[in-house]
Amino acid sequence: MYTVTGITGKVGGALARKLLEAEQPVRAVVRDAAKGQAWANKGCEVAIAEMEDVDALAQAFAGSEAVFILPPSEFDPEPGYPEAQKVIDAVVAALKAARPARVLCLSTIGADATENNLLTQRTMMEEALSTLSIPVTFLRPGWFLENSLWDVASARDEGLIRSFLIPADKPFAMVATEDIGRTAAELIQQVWTGTRVVELEGPARVSPNDLAKAFANALGHPVRVEIVPRDTWETLFRGQGMKNPLPRMRMLDGFNEGWIDFPGNGDLALKGIVSAETVIGNLVKSAS
Repeated sequence: MYTVTGITGKVGGALARKLLEAEQPVRAVVRDAAKGQAWANKGCEVAIAEMEDVDALAQAFAGSEAVFILPPSEFDPEPGYPEAQKVIDAVVAALKAARPARVLCLSTIGADATENNLLTQRTMMEEALSTLSIPVTFLRPGWFLENSLWDVASARDEGLIRSFLIPADKPFAMVATEDIGRTAAELIQQVWTGTRVVELEGPARVSPNDLAKAFANALGHPVRVEIVPRDTWETLFRGQGMKNPLPRMRMLDGFNEGWIDFPGNGDLALKGIVSAETVIGNLVKSAS
């Protein structure tokens, strides 16, 4: 049995679909039965559990060949990341109780960064799971190409995308969620010992200019990049309702300054097959 948390999201859903296509048994961990019904209809066993509920998680993980951990994302965390720590403590306790054969955890590029930033939440998860005597793989994908969903409206209506990634011609490690799910499905069916890290990015690195070009091709009109000045970020983020924008700002700094990246410019990272053009094209179609 392969137990999948975060199955209602893009990555968890892609992973589960690949496992089902391979005729593997899947247990979907959801917060309520209504969210699990679609997966039950696909043939999944459904377990109800919040990611902070040790007992419910332990029951969901019991009897698993492997468990996929997809920690919930907290984009406006309290100082010290108490929200992430609560999930981490529950997941670790549940895994110790359930003792699955293997664990695959979705981490992130930058989990090895030493400077505090929004992705430190994944660093904390990696450190905690690394103490387990269970074999663990940390899958570290690059920047999600699907983050460009937020740019669809401005690209379509204004002919521009607003970029926090700087400069506009700098290529970054990005990857499609479909590639992440496919790779996760391959990894979780493998047998390994100890702790391993797998880095993943798309078939080519992508700059903000590349994203604008992909939008232009999908929309049929010019699209340009407008850089959001660094000195406006805090005011902008607080205006959007954030209470603690510094971790997000430092994450963006990390990408722009290069201390959030894969070693060796990603030379040893696995490469996906889904292009930025494909992802952008799909996002534009879905928004039509």
